[in-house]
Amino acid sequence: MLLAIDVGNTQTHIGAFEGDSLAEDWRFRTVAGSTADELAEKIRGLLALREIDFDRVQSVVVSSVVPSLAPEYESLAQRYLDSRCLMVGPGIRTGMSIEVDNPAEVGADRLVNAIAAYDQVGDLCVGVDFGTGINFDVVSADGAYLGGAIAPGIEISLSALAERAARIPRIDLAEPSSVIGTSSKAAIQSGVLFGFAGLVDGIARRIDAETGGGARFIATGGFAATIVPFTETLSEIDSHLTLKGLRIIEERNREA
Repeated sequence: MLLAIDVGNTQTHIGAFEGDSLAEDWRFRTVAGSTADELAEKIRGLLALREIDFDRVQSVVVSSVVPSLAPEYESLAQRYLDSRCLMVGPGIRTGMSIEVDNPAEVGADRLVNAIAAYDQVGDLCVGVDFGTGINFDVVSADGAYLGGAIAPGIEISLSALAERAARIPRIDLAEPSSVIGTSSKAAIQSGVLFGFAGLVDGIARRIDAETGGGARFIATGGFAATIVPFTETLSEIDSHLTLKGLRIIEERNREA
């Protein structure tokens, strides 16, 4: 069994693969100060919920945008799983050329999403990840990573709004009945949902025009299902896109 781990700034997404098939997946909040022992306890418990024995894990692949957690996951694999841990980063085999000014700047999660999107499409495509930030990652028709766009994410925008405006309440997002909200809660829901949908549509249309048209957009991330229904340019959601990309990278490095 392969354990694919996507460590984001806000959430960590874990998938257990049997061959090419994703058997189970879990999400939990990322805690930057977690130790290898704490992470092992968390993951062992999640596996146990699905009656999966910890010892079945043969290899681990990790994509982390939290630098302090990368060595902890490597230690976890060594101490508790006796398995190799592939950390996505410079020097690993990805099978994708990176055509940006400084390839080292490309976040591991962005590259993983790009690889998974192109594996599905095999042509011009864009992965759109709704996480801590909203990342657009563009892959050319011949499979080269071209770059993309990064916008502030929904959760941090809501938090900033509540922290900076004393009379603005924290809310749960739900579909507004109209664009014109008749309460503070309804007005925030309208502004966030329609506002971010407009942001996504604006960037998507500009990317499509700049690449000559015909790009296929694949959305992923925790807030994809919240925003995509309100957009005009996105319709396809794959909540496991990053995990699939991690499996592909692990496979390519294992074969190498």
